[in-house]
Formats: sequence, C-alpha cells, structure tokens
Amino acid sequence: MGVSDTHDLAHRVASGLKPGAVLALYGDLGSGKTCFVKGMANALDVQQPVNSPTYTLINEYYGRLPVYHVDLYRILNEQDALNAGLDEYLYGSGVTVIEWADRAESVLPPHALHVRFSYGREKNERVITVSDGKAI
Repeated sequence: MGVSDTHDLAHRVASGLKPGAVLALYGDLGSGKTCFVKGMANALDVQQPVNSPTYTLINEYYGRLPVYHVDLYRILNEQDALNAGLDEYLYGSGVTVIEWADRAESVLPPHALHVRFSYGREKNERVITVSDGKAI
C-alpha cells in the first residue's frame, strides 16, 4: 500500500465509525500510522492540518465527529498514559486514534479496533491489517 491506498483504507474504516470508537495503531516509525490518521480525519471532514502529536501527546480535531489523535511514543507505561488523560478520550464522544497503542494496551476498551502497520517488500510499500479484539 502506498499513501493513496492508506488514505483509501482510512476512508473505508472511517465510514463505519461512531462516537466512542477507539482505534489502536501499531507499527514502527515511518510505517504509515500518521498517514492513516490524516486519511481518517479527512474522511471525517476535518479541515485543519493533521500533525503527529509526539510532543503534545494529544491533538483534537473537529469535523463530522471529533478526532482525538493520541501519540504514546514518549509514554513509558499505562500509568503515564492515564496521567496524561487518555482515559477521558477513550470514553469520549469522538473517535480516538492512538499511535503506539502497545504502550497502553491494558487500558484499551474491548471494542477497540486494532490497526497494524508493517513494511512491505518494496521501498514505499506498507501492509496494513485491521482487526477487532486484542492485537495479535
């Protein structure tokens, strides 16, 4: 998958989302997580630019549904994530999308969708899998 394919998949996933949805994103640096969030935000009619919240931890965007973009790269454990207010977003009225979700796996709600990103065989190719339940 390239960038346009990633955005297309994000649009398809976003079409079925309702308030309270949680997406847990897993993958290495540069594997397409933020690209996916950008496509999802676009599908939810967010008009402002979407950037990775690596230093702010959480960015809020507003469109057809609020999008709460969380980046746990700098978080060490679940308690740090909770101290940052993650639980308020997990049960909020918008769509919560969490990059580096493995750092707070135990606090994710059972209804979370798990989206795993990995590198493909070609330089710019990515493999993306979407599942419900706990991540593999």
